[in-house]
Amino acid sequence: MAEHNGNTGADFQKTAMRVSVVSIVVNVFLSLLKLLAGIIAGSGAMISDAVHSASDVFSTVVVMIGVSLSGKKADKEHPYGHERLECVASMILAVILAATGIGIGYKGIEKMTSSDPDALAVPGVLALIAAAVSITVKELMFRYTKHAAKKINSGALMADAWHHRSDALSSVGSFIGVLGARLGAPILDPLASVVICLFIEKAAFDIFRDAVDKMVDRSCPEETVEDMKQTILKTEGVLAVDELKTRLFGSRIYVEAEIRMDHSITLAEAHRTAEQVHDLIEQTYPDVKHCMVHVNPDIEDPNSIE
Repeated sequence: MAEHNGNTGADFQKTAMRVSVVSIVVNVFLSLLKLLAGIIAGSGAMISDAVHSASDVFSTVVVMIGVSLSGKKADKEHPYGHERLECVASMILAVILAATGIGIGYKGIEKMTSSDPDALAVPGVLALIAAAVSITVKELMFRYTKHAAKKINSGALMADAWHHRSDALSSVGSFIGVLGARLGAPILDPLASVVICLFIEKAAFDIFRDAVDKMVDRSCPEETVEDMKQTILKTEGVLAVDELKTRLFGSRIYVEAEIRMDHSITLAEAHRTAEQVHDLIEQTYPDVKHCMVHVNPDIEDPNSIE
């Protein structure tokens, strides 16, 4: 049966690449701003924040490569397409994000346990300004990227969106740490780095788990499967849905449906109804890449038909 795509490969890649280019430009600007502010103001949390922003540039490049490869058409060696390569990109991003978080947390702990009195120096006001700018910009980038990821159903782009959110959280921690340090509690600056680390590790774990689910043919949520069944039952001639299987394949969905029909109808009529179910599922659910429909007669023993 023919395939139906909710988003064409060209639209998918065009949207992902546009968002990725914007992301790279913003992250380069912010990483330089925060690095400069961290050095001048003497804020360890702000310098850690700058490193995080810089790592997002590399992460976005991984997204661009993953999206580009996943958009390749099916070939002889890969008859089902290359969508799972985007999951590989998401897993790489999750590992990068986790490593970044560990590095930030380690540096914070190192400063808190250091015997060097300069390790807990009070940061300058410039660090506060840079943190406030970063919070605003990164939260806007998170919303912008998340909207695009949902629009084209891209796991890698969604992972990149959470990179922006983790950077916003990182900057919130930096702001609190710097402010606390200026109010007489300098230990809050490195402590903020440790808290930031925990937020980043949680985001990395969620991204990695989602990518793994899409790599191991996990089924769609139960409510989606039930909704599909009700959609199929709207088709004239379908008496029941005997079985409905779904599996996630990267950002797309494969569906296998067994429908029950009157055993006395002709083969042509059964085929026509199966085609209607096929088209209805692929048109109603844009993320469905392919739907296979099998027809069962409405009797317990098909061999008893004379």
